[in-house]
Amino acid sequence: MEREVTDADGTTWTCVQAFSGVSQDLEHQEAAKVKGEEAYWVVCTPSGGAQSVRVKLPKDWENMADEALLEAIAAA
Repeated sequence: MEREVTDADGTTWTCVQAFSGVSQDLEHQEAAKVKGEEAYWVVCTPSGGAQSVRVKLPKDWENMADEALLEAIAAA
């Protein structure tokens, strides 16, 4: 799953669940999970070539409000 959000500065962040591009098999889905939690590692890359960030998000992160996702990115 890929998701884009734009912050107040006009930077568009593209967020992708870790390992999602490798394969859709269960092994890679499990690799993206945070051990012992109902959460996934998600990598968010900003437009303009700045530094990507890795954030821990709830398993239903695709449905998070844009503001909540941007807060998680800012905290990283």
